[in-house]
Amino acid sequence: MSMFAETSLNQRNRRVEWLVRATFLMMTIILIVPVALILGVLVTKGAPALSWEFLTAVPREGMTAGGIMPALVGTIWIVLVALIASVPIGVAAAIYLSEYAPDNWLTRVINLAIINLAGVPSIVHALFGLGAFVTFAGFGTSILAASLTLAVMTLPVVIVSTRESLQSVPHAFREACWNMGATKWQTIRRVVLPNSISGILTGVILEVSRTAGETAPIMFTGAAFFLPFLPQSVFDQTMAMSLHLYVVSTQVPNVPEALPYGVALVLILMVLTMNATSIAFRVYLRGKRKW
Repeated sequence: MSMFAETSLNQRNRRVEWLVRATFLMMTIILIVPVALILGVLVTKGAPALSWEFLTAVPREGMTAGGIMPALVGTIWIVLVALIASVPIGVAAAIYLSEYAPDNWLTRVINLAIINLAGVPSIVHALFGLGAFVTFAGFGTSILAASLTLAVMTLPVVIVSTRESLQSVPHAFREACWNMGATKWQTIRRVVLPNSISGILTGVILEVSRTAGETAPIMFTGAAFFLPFLPQSVFDQTMAMSLHLYVVSTQVPNVPEALPYGVALVLILMVLTMNATSIAFRVYLRGKRKW
């Protein structure tokens, strides 16, 4: 018997390794297949509804014909205003928690509050937005009220992703800057933030995906059932893709079969386009890092 022959222990380890690899592969396939099936159904049933008129016209004939332009533009308004409202606050909060906050009971309470905020159902955020922004702040049912509600709902995503990205920057970078005489803020602004921007964009990507698809928060605070015109400011009410999809799927009779699938397909493509742009920018920035 050769001294290099495979032992029974090696054979068993190899079988276990193959079994573990096959199990993980199967789990990955199980995750991918439903997504592929959903996209396949949307493309197959929604593609016939897509046209230039569908993207640029307003709904007509009781929303059984026409296009989705008001809903499409309204969704872009809501997502952009929510990003403008939440990203600076979320990044600032993450910088404080990661770089300035001491490890005491107050910081632990803040971290617990962030975790709990992430688990609050969207309908609760909707009622909060209705009371805080629509009624108390006096914004009325508007893009601003809807966007601020979504900003509050997605703040934990931005804070957590930004904080993890900041903490991933080696501490030696900070020490090198301090030894050169830089202040703490100069170190954060010139070294830490530039090296963590890719992680911050991860939170932005997740926020875009969630804000574009939420229905309950905007239904109570800013989205309209039907408005055949485009919003002119953040204080106007607007249609939104997610609510429009819900309406044409459940509330409007005699809707052509391809119409709801076409709306869903455009919504998915819009989110994928925004995410792809952010991912491309993140990959570009990550490629410029020196570590």
